Amino acid sequence: MFRLGGEPQVAGPKVVGHIDLSALNQSTRPKKKGKDDHRRGGAQGAAGQAAGQGRKKRQRIGGKEKIDIEKAGSQAASSDNASSGQGGDNRGGRRGGGQNQSGDRRGGKGREKRPVHTEVSEEDVQKQVKETLARLTSKDKGQKKGAKWRKEKRESFAAHAREAAEEAAAESKTLQLTEFVTVNDLAVMMDVPINSVIATCMSMGVMVSINQRLDAETINLVADEFGFQTEYVSAEVSEAIAQEEDAEEDLESRPPVVTVMGHVDHGKTSLLDYIRNANVIAGEAGGITQHIGAYNVKLSDGRHITFLDTPGHEAFTAMRARGAKITDLCIIIVAADDSVMPQTVEAINHASAAGVPIVFAINKIDKPHANPEKIKEELAAMNYLVEDWGGKYQSQEISAKKGTGVDELMEKVLLEAEMLDLKANPNRRATGSIIESSLDKGRGYVANILVQNGTLRIGDVILAGTHFGKVKAMFNERNQRVKEAGPAEPVIILGLNGAPTAGDTFNVMETEQEAREIASKREQLQRELGLRTSKRTTLEEIGRRRAIGNFHELNIIVKGDVDGSVEALSDSLIKLSTEEIKINVLHKAIGAISESDVTLAAASDAIIIGFQVRPSQAARRIAERDGVEIRLYSVIYQAIEEVKSAMEGMLAPEIKEEVIGTAEVLQTFKISKVGTIAGALVREGKIKRGCRVRLIRDGIVRYTGELGSLKRMKDDVKEVTSGYDCGLSIAGYNDIEEGDIVEAYEEVEVKKSL
Repeated sequence: MFRLGGEPQVAGPKVVGHIDLSALNQSTRPKKKGKDDHRRGGAQGAAGQAAGQGRKKRQRIGGKEKIDIEKAGSQAASSDNASSGQGGDNRGGRRGGGQNQSGDRRGGKGREKRPVHTEVSEEDVQKQVKETLARLTSKDKGQKKGAKWRKEKRESFAAHAREAAEEAAAESKTLQLTEFVTVNDLAVMMDVPINSVIATCMSMGVMVSINQRLDAETINLVADEFGFQTEYVSAEVSEAIAQEEDAEEDLESRPPVVTVMGHVDHGKTSLLDYIRNANVIAGEAGGITQHIGAYNVKLSDGRHITFLDTPGHEAFTAMRARGAKITDLCIIIVAADDSVMPQTVEAINHASAAGVPIVFAINKIDKPHANPEKIKEELAAMNYLVEDWGGKYQSQEISAKKGTGVDELMEKVLLEAEMLDLKANPNRRATGSIIESSLDKGRGYVANILVQNGTLRIGDVILAGTHFGKVKAMFNERNQRVKEAGPAEPVIILGLNGAPTAGDTFNVMETEQEAREIASKREQLQRELGLRTSKRTTLEEIGRRRAIGNFHELNIIVKGDVDGSVEALSDSLIKLSTEEIKINVLHKAIGAISESDVTLAAASDAIIIGFQVRPSQAARRIAERDGVEIRLYSVIYQAIEEVKSAMEGMLAPEIKEEVIGTAEVLQTFKISKVGTIAGALVREGKIKRGCRVRLIRDGIVRYTGELGSLKRMKDDVKEVTSGYDCGLSIAGYNDIEEGDIVEAYEEVEVKKSL
């Protein structure tokens, strides 16, 4: 560059050499991830890279390929060798260039971990093979493997859930029962109404009551009717008692067992009194039989007959059923001056269901209004034709008071017995039925039994239900001591450790230890059954009670003199239950009312009903202190009627409207600060002060309210009767017009009845 003025020239910079900044920056900055790095790694890096690329990629498990267990060891060994070889290559690669090592690690191609060997069972192998084959042979080829596997898993879970639900449903439909259960227990276990079970039994020809025990065959039929299976958990207990078979040459003739049945007050006990020459009626409370009586009668020709006398009251259904079950033939007594009553029909049905021959005795023919032909006509209408009318049933007209026709009746009974050809083996251990049981203050537990086969002797070990004991003493029905009792002979025995249930079968056992074991097993099963049949309050039950609104429970404890009466009374009381009031019999037992009964009643807010028993002094004192009510009765229908009355008192009364009068509005007067006053004429009944009224216009109710004021001749009056005029106003309502009808009514409480 030259400047004007002759100044000297200045030279520019001399370039000695060039610096490659891009190469300098490339060597100092961090290494980029990429394929170009491998090129800059040199020859050794390239060799290491080649070795790295030669490695096999790790196989993922998601492929679900078949695993060969036998080759697992060899594969593991080869993989170890390959890993070591590849490790050597990598080390060579690292010596060639450190950048290659870091690139391989970041790329996820480092050395594989050594596999952990686990023991594989043969079952797992087979299961895996089956699953793999199932997946390979599946028709659904379009789905992905993962989706297909999830679908199979869902289906397997659904199948397992279905199987579990089916098993639970099958278990819920299986009833676990003991040897004998009552109708009530069976209804509770199946969760069906008790009336449905009774109706089902009656449709099968079996007359039952709530507390009656059912045999296995009947239980199976009833359970099958409601769709339930039965499983007897006490099979080993019932099989523990060996049943001896009697040889034909050992059998001997035995007296017949005859049950006398019929309606109350038709003369059953009077007939037996005449036959036995005793007056049993005088000792019965209220003049009606309330227990089963068993009597062995010797006739004039030396032959014996055992009679069972059953109560005729409707509450003793179970007793009549028991009598028909253990008898050989029945005498059905019908009063000639009455008709065939419901209890008579029930007794006939019991006898027919048990397959027992029937002899009809038409009693009270000595009365002026007696009409035996009418009774035969009513029996014919029920399809029971007597021999006089060309039928197959024997009948005899008798008078139990005077003895008319009684001998002829006995002849017909013995003729029926001869046709039955009754035999038993007296030379074996005794078996039979419990007729009645009670608790005697001086003698302990007393059982009235009927020996049906074998011979019972003093000292025999006896097992009846859940009770056992050694026979200490035996008495006949006249309270005379006897040493043994043969077939068809009723006796009273002492020595049991409790009161067996009436209707139970008794057996004579070899040893007391064997009897104790079976009794304890039965007791345990009975407790288990009690736990299964104890009904707890469910949400549905609470909802039902709330819907009813006025629900009550009446808890009762029943104590009686004999087991049959306690059962009959409990049965009748439970039947009184309605939708609004439920009767709970918390406890029933025989014997006097004790302190424990009063304590239970106080804890559960119950009343105690004593049937022909009395409380002890200590129990009476505790009851007075705790405010427990004890009701004592001697006649069963009085107890039932009083409980029914108590239940009616618990019911909320119904509110009913009762129209007391109507008045027609003839003129209206509007008065300020008062409202509309109607001048009306009472057409019917009367209008009372303070009553409720309806205003009716053209037959339509316009207003319902209360009467405001009622006057006659400017005077306030309490009521205005028919035919008189009055002035009235309706409280809070002024739209009254001429021609309106004012209807006066009262709300009356009406006592509910069951």
